[in-house]
This record gives sequence, structure tokens and C-alpha cells, in this order.
Amino acid sequence: MSLNKEKFFFFSSDCSEFEIKPNSISHAYLAILNDDLEAAAHVFKNIDSPRAKWGECLVSILIGFMTEMPTYFGIRNFLEIDLDFLLKNNKIDYVEQCLGALDILSAINQETFKFTARVMLENRLYTSALKYMDKSKQIYYNDPELHFMYAKYYMSIHKMQEAYFYINECLKLLPSYYPAKQLKQKIDEIGF
Repeated sequence: MSLNKEKFFFFSSDCSEFEIKPNSISHAYLAILNDDLEAAAHVFKNIDSPRAKWGECLVSILIGFMTEMPTYFGIRNFLEIDLDFLLKNNKIDYVEQCLGALDILSAINQETFKFTARVMLENRLYTSALKYMDKSKQIYYNDPELHFMYAKYYMSIHKMQEAYFYINECLKLLPSYYPAKQLKQKIDEIGF
């Protein structure tokens, strides 16, 4: 099974040597990209792995009727990867289906909104990133990683005073967080 490398992003910027084996996880994801959710569900169902179990849940979300409920670890390990995958492949309808399921997923894993915000932030979808960071903050304010993300967000929109506030909040919660120390130094150098 071959991958049209000009049409799809497949978890890597260089898919030149990538080969998809029938009835593999990659095969199921290619079926999703080709809008064949029935085939994707069939492939996932026949693989015994945490990734495939998550894939079954993902397909049920994409269909719009959750027949399979993900685990805490399934959400933690795969939601970000798959949201990014769908965004990079311009599968906006599927992204919207995932976003519509976030309230259900957040009841299973309280970090769901943070994971989503990180994907939005990395894809420069700043309005959505802020929306999901705010939702995450309502669930658990004392998350140093969330404050780090806020600092990055505010830096990206050139609001250095807000960035400075959030990086300090992050470091209050986790003073040894090395990426936050580096970001604080960068904010100090830029000034506000």
C-alpha cells in the first residue's frame, strides 16, 4: 500500500521511505485520511495494542457517535498527536468532531483541554489555543505546564507583561522547570 506523499502529512515531514503494510495502524490512519472510517474501524478492531484501542475510540468520535470510550492514558498518549495529524492534513470536519467530544474526554482525563490547547498553539491557531487554555485553567489552575503555555501564547502575540506574569506563575509552581527558566530569561531580554 503506498502513500501519496504530496497529498498527505503522515506523522513526519519526510515520508519518502514510508511503506504502509495492510492491516497495520498506518493502514487505519490512511483509511481515515481517505474518509473510509468503516475500513479504519475494522483495521483498528483487529489489532491488539493501546494505539489501536485509541484508534477505535477516535473513529467513533469522527463518526459522531461514541460507541467506544477511551482510557485516561489513551487520551494522554494519542489525542495531541491525532489532532495535529488531522489539522496538518486539513481534515477540518474531523477536527471539529474531536473538539465536540472534548467535554466527554475531559471527564476521563482532566488535561484534555491543555492537550488541545498545545496543538492549537503549535499550529498558530491562537484564538483556539487561548480558549482551550482558559478551559483547562478552570479545571486545574496549578498546572505549571499550562502557565508555561500561556507565557508562550502571550509572547507570540507580543504581550510581554502577560507573558512575564504567566512564566512567573509557572516558576512559582515548579521552580526547577528548565524550559520555563529559559523562557523567563528570553522575556527578560526582550523586556516590556
